[in-house]
Amino acid sequence: MIKMSKRPIRAAVVTVSDTRTESNDISGQRLAELLGTLGAEIIEKAIVSDDLSDIRNTIYSLAERDDVNLVITTGGTGLAPRDNTPEATQAVIEYEVPGIPQATRLASMTKTPMSMLSRGICGVRNGTLIINFPGSTNAVIECFEVIRPVLQHAIDLIGGNTSHGAN
Repeated sequence: MIKMSKRPIRAAVVTVSDTRTESNDISGQRLAELLGTLGAEIIEKAIVSDDLSDIRNTIYSLAERDDVNLVITTGGTGLAPRDNTPEATQAVIEYEVPGIPQATRLASMTKTPMSMLSRGICGVRNGTLIINFPGSTNAVIECFEVIRPVLQHAIDLIGGNTSHGAN
C-alpha cells in the first residue's frame, strides 16, 4: 500500500465583528497562533463586519482559492440580531460536517452553559473545510483543543487521502 503524505494545512482566519480591528482582534490572533502549533500556514487573516453578505462573500472567495483548504471564522455565532456567521456559512457550503460543532459545544458546556447558545456550523466547499467558532478568546482556545486531534485527518480526507492505515 502506498502511504500518502499529509496535506499541508493552508488556513484563513476570519474575524466577524463590527467592532474588532487589527489591533484588538485577540481571538483571531490567538486562533492563528493555535493553527501555527499544527504547522499550518496562515494564508490570510481578515476582519469582516457582521453584515450577512460581507461574511458570505468573504467565506466564498476564500473557499474558491486554490491556496486555502481551511477557513475558520471567529465571532457572529450567537443569538444577537447581527450574528450572521452560521447563515453566511450555510449559504456557501456544499455539505455539512455536523460532528465538529456538536463536539465543540459539548466540550465547551463543561466550562460554561452559555456554549449551548452558539450556533456555529461546519461544512465543506470546493475542498475547503469551513468551521465557525464563537468570538471570545476562551471559546476559540477551547474549541480549537477539541478539533486539534482531527483537523489534519479532516484536511487529508477532503483532499482525497482516504487511506486509513496505521500512521
